[in-house]
Amino acid sequence: MIETLRLGRLREPSAMKTLRVGMVGYGFMGKVHGHAYRSLPFYYDPPPAKVVLAGVATNTEASWRRAVDEWGYEFGTTDFHELCARDDIDIIDCCTPNHLHREVLLAALEHGKHVYMDKPLCLSLEEAREMAACAKAHPECITQMTFNYRFIPAILRAKELVEAGALGQVYSARVCYLHAGYVSPERPITWRLETDKSGRGGALFDLGSHVIDLTRYLLGEFAEVQELAETFIKERPLKNDPSRKGRVEVDDVSLLLFRLANGAVGTLESSRMAMGVQDEIRFEAHGSKGAIRFNLMQPNYLEYYDGTLPEGTYGADRGFKFIECVARYPKPASLPGPKNTIGWERFHVHCIHNFISCVAENRPARPDILDGARVQAVMEAALESRRTRAWTRVPDLQESASTTR
Repeated sequence: MIETLRLGRLREPSAMKTLRVGMVGYGFMGKVHGHAYRSLPFYYDPPPAKVVLAGVATNTEASWRRAVDEWGYEFGTTDFHELCARDDIDIIDCCTPNHLHREVLLAALEHGKHVYMDKPLCLSLEEAREMAACAKAHPECITQMTFNYRFIPAILRAKELVEAGALGQVYSARVCYLHAGYVSPERPITWRLETDKSGRGGALFDLGSHVIDLTRYLLGEFAEVQELAETFIKERPLKNDPSRKGRVEVDDVSLLLFRLANGAVGTLESSRMAMGVQDEIRFEAHGSKGAIRFNLMQPNYLEYYDGTLPEGTYGADRGFKFIECVARYPKPASLPGPKNTIGWERFHVHCIHNFISCVAENRPARPDILDGARVQAVMEAALESRRTRAWTRVPDLQESASTTR
């Protein structure tokens, strides 16, 4: 037993860096991120660093004490500025409602912290510009957005195919993110339905931010959009007094027509009212040489159509094929094995692995704050289109959205 323990210690990387995380927020996503940090040594051999859940900031003393008890944080506070200012914190992980993202990022960067930021980046393009400029002014601080769907093996394989030219010139895409979380009119109003906390987009900001980023990642930048949005349940019970109702201030469904800078066109739907689905991303793109299809409810596979194969009697070799991507991450990914099926939490773990690896190796991470700002610009154009009922050019980070026709 003594020899076994000694050999185990010898296998530990002697130069492994220790990174201490300060978590801002202890809701659902705070727990997901905490679990991902803790899981790194299980999934990767070796992990990129030793990560310590050091401190947590929440809006009440009771919640931070619960975080300390349940997750083993060393200390807690109700003031995230205090967490950002501590010398024994290396990373700030922001899991707050959207309206606090700007303030948390600016405070963290001011104190030289690396930042892992939940999506969407913020409430407005104006805030996005400020945040991107601040991140640029602090190149010593690594930043990354929580666009975790980039880190599904099937999506990473799709990226390889697109970059290798397997699709040829991309002509069109159909993208959607659907769930049914707000179908019931009895679901009460929370911060996600209030513009001062979530921003002016409901499904657009909450779900659309993910698939806008996914489209940018796989196919390129947006040039112009036209949006149709609707709020179907216009009043809901108040959370603290269900006998009374309040007005819903954001969209339930957002439908975008878009044109990319490379000329490809497409549709992008975001809905929290899609009866019959759970949490479904569908991504489909067609080009001059091939096509790809992906569905989040079948995350182990990417569908690929090779249009260069011969066409003939009984179909010959034509047809979509299923690529078995499962959990085939590259080393140092280890357990579970590459043939194991994959799930939602694993995408988060690999997203955080990317961030921690970049921090440990002092190299830029993607998607970064600038990527978050560019997603914000697309959503800003959608909101302007909603107002004008016209095609709207996606602004760069130095201008406002403008109607194009």
